[in-house]
Amino acid sequence: MGTSSLDWSLADCSGYLAVDELYDGPVCVLSIVDNHTSKRLLYQVLAHTAEHTDITAFFRRFQMALRLRGLALRGVTTAGSPRYPEPLQTVFGEVPHQLCAFPILQELPKAILRAGAQVRKDLAARKPPLKPGRPSTPAAQHAVRPRERRQQKIGDLFAQRSLFVQHDLTPAQQRTLPHITRGLPQVRTLRAIREEVYRLFDRRCRTDTALAKLAQLRQRVRRSKHVRSILHKLRAPHWDKALTSLNDKLLPSPSNAVERGNRRHRQLQKTVYRVRTQEHIHNPIALDMLRASQKDGRTDTLKTLHRERAKSG
Repeated sequence: MGTSSLDWSLADCSGYLAVDELYDGPVCVLSIVDNHTSKRLLYQVLAHTAEHTDITAFFRRFQMALRLRGLALRGVTTAGSPRYPEPLQTVFGEVPHQLCAFPILQELPKAILRAGAQVRKDLAARKPPLKPGRPSTPAAQHAVRPRERRQQKIGDLFAQRSLFVQHDLTPAQQRTLPHITRGLPQVRTLRAIREEVYRLFDRRCRTDTALAKLAQLRQRVRRSKHVRSILHKLRAPHWDKALTSLNDKLLPSPSNAVERGNRRHRQLQKTVYRVRTQEHIHNPIALDMLRASQKDGRTDTLKTLHRERAKSG
């Protein structure tokens, strides 16, 4: 089944792969999926956590399958796991390696919201002090107003905190954002940082251009002490790999193809609880690949049956 399945899946292989691992207790499933056709090309079920030697041997098996069919690898997309760069370099050499951009972009809004919470905390710490009791004199009542305005500002920033990370803003939200950040340029910077980061992944620029923009953004964040907490996210070394796909328009930045297969396996686990051992995990994946390889034949059979039924009716 392995040879026939490989012949079917590699018949229209794009050369752009998505690689990921799936853990179920002590069992690990390594998968290679075509990132364009979403066909599972190869998998291996391990009874232990995947190590560099396991992944290297797994890649060598796939490299041999490519050589036997005269195919070449053009690019690989993986998650942020540190297990893949060294085996990829060992087996495939200088193949373009793209890290999935989704985990990186998921961490950025959290960092921006944490920076906004720190700004609100600093504003609360700088509230004007008041004497205990109700303000009875005009001077005391006048001293209360700045504190109330400060508290209103803090409440507005908390209630509208989603505006700093939301993808698209409505015209009303675009008018609200300058209003609640009036007098707080450090808060307005949060939205600008978010837009600059997403602009890095614009397919119209190249990787070198995006890296130069990233260096400028790091300098900008470093100069602002109020948003400096975001800097450690922008300093992460995997940013270079996350921007690799800008040099190749056919290299997908997300690893959605392999994630779909992992989600199908999770759904199977919900219905068949005993799919937990190494053998019971291996068999459903093999059956799923066999079913996928016979999909075209089933589709042709159904079309023929419907056509003949329509004629007889």
